Amino acid sequence: MRRDPILARLIKRHGACGLAAAQRADHFTAIVRAITGQQLSTKAATTIFNRLVALMSDGHLTPGAMAGLSDEALRAAGMSRQKIKYFRDLVERIQGGALSLDALDVMSDDEVIAALTKVKGIGRWSAEMFLMFRLHRPDVLPVDDLGIVNAVKNVYRLRKKPTADRIRRLGEAWRPYRSVASWYLWRSLENEPVSKEPDAT
Repeated sequence: MRRDPILARLIKRHGACGLAAAQRADHFTAIVRAITGQQLSTKAATTIFNRLVALMSDGHLTPGAMAGLSDEALRAAGMSRQKIKYFRDLVERIQGGALSLDALDVMSDDEVIAALTKVKGIGRWSAEMFLMFRLHRPDVLPVDDLGIVNAVKNVYRLRKKPTADRIRRLGEAWRPYRSVASWYLWRSLENEPVSKEPDAT
């Protein structure tokens, strides 16, 4: 608040940060949910995700249970063929040992992004959301998030939408709590994080 009087006004308006309260299931479920939600409205994504969970015998998503589902079952739940390929790649990497979900907890932010973006369907933005909402890392700044772009433009009264570099420069004042700053910027628009990335490949 001392470093950025403009952001300080947002903090006073919205009160305590709720970022730490956002808990997204387990690592695997969080990643599956991220892939499911790409390029869909929140309502549609939730509906399809719930159908997927309903296919699980015990109601829990696991790599083994996902591997056991046929493409036809996933299609019937509402998954596109492209996303089914992403799920297959995710499960194969986990079961083959190329991606250790437990290891993500002790990796640096950059290492987590590097590990997750090797999975088909996971781009940098999705990895950043995982860092913020699943791992609760405090210093993530998703400069490609449309909500952040629009919030910075509005809050700082800019004539044009800021570039990623300009957001990074502004964000230097927020270190080491850029995730917290991002939460307040989202709250200023009262919206969800919004990626500009299409389905990542």
